[in-house]
Amino acid sequence: MLKPLMAPAEKTPTLEVLSRRPIKAQTSLNRLVQHRVTANEDFYVCCHGTIPKVDTEAYRLLVDGMVQRPLRLRLTDLSSLLADCEVEATLQCAGNRRRELDAVRRTAKGEPRWGASALGTAVWKGVPLVRLLNAAGVLDGAAHVAFYGLDRCSHRGNSVEFAGSIPIHRALDGSVLLAHAMNGSPLPEEHGFPLRVIVPGYIGARSVKWVYRIEVRSESSDSPFQRESYKLLTELEPQDKDWASAPELGELSINSAIGTPVDGAEVVAGTVVVSGWSMAGGGRTVVRVEVSSDHGRQWVQASLRPSPVGTWSLWEAEMVLTRGSHELVCRAWDSAANVQPEDPSQVWNAHGYMNHSWHRVRVWAD
Repeated sequence: MLKPLMAPAEKTPTLEVLSRRPIKAQTSLNRLVQHRVTANEDFYVCCHGTIPKVDTEAYRLLVDGMVQRPLRLRLTDLSSLLADCEVEATLQCAGNRRRELDAVRRTAKGEPRWGASALGTAVWKGVPLVRLLNAAGVLDGAAHVAFYGLDRCSHRGNSVEFAGSIPIHRALDGSVLLAHAMNGSPLPEEHGFPLRVIVPGYIGARSVKWVYRIEVRSESSDSPFQRESYKLLTELEPQDKDWASAPELGELSINSAIGTPVDGAEVVAGTVVVSGWSMAGGGRTVVRVEVSSDHGRQWVQASLRPSPVGTWSLWEAEMVLTRGSHELVCRAWDSAANVQPEDPSQVWNAHGYMNHSWHRVRVWAD
């Protein structure tokens, strides 16, 4: 069924490649915020191993674990037995904006140095996960749903399959999708062809690509990518006790970033249009974005474009800049009154995850 295949260079013509083995790449931030829906060629790519080449005729999706009726489905079974639907959702890498944490203190070796564009929004087409779980019949005591991918990844020198899990209540709420199409086309290989999970509002690592098995469990996944890799650690060389006590990552934090003007830009003094993205985690929404040019003493409220839960909100504000150097900063609030912290030192962690501090760009007005 599987044949390792590296992402060909032509798959990412507009992307900055941060790593080739495995492929990790992002588009420019100012390009990203030009459109509410991100074109496939601009969508960030984050792979943990080689990209599997899947034989769609031989492919089967397994649903097992704590269920009454284990399922083994072909791709044609999914479309014929369970009607498709479309979901607009934003995916965001847990390491988005890692570069800013590196400026505080270097994070762990081997991690890609993501800027603020390791996210993207697409229209995904597929089957709601809850329909499969209802067909299988979830047993009492089930607390988590784990997803297993066909990609083989290196972890501490061992070859393992990529996997991750989400709580059962989230798996059953109707928002999680098993997607086979992205923006009207079959999933590109680097984005999970032929089938991937879409978990809106969670770190991208929980939206497992090339999924072949769904397991209903009493505990979260025992994959090292759940129990170790995607945790908030304060030590660069953690001990076993540090891994065990660190929290697993799930829902995204409230976040925002300035897309235009870009850092280091020269602008015409006077009224300057500032625009960017904002994103809330879980089932929350962005309710306010503000921009400042005087280090947060005064703020201008941005106009937000309406967006569904689980998607980013693009925003725009007008700032009056006098001649000279300026630092523009933005911050956002979500519907639970969470707000971004001011300084990246407040959220620094060893692997550079979940940076949601104020985003800053420096410009010169003339």
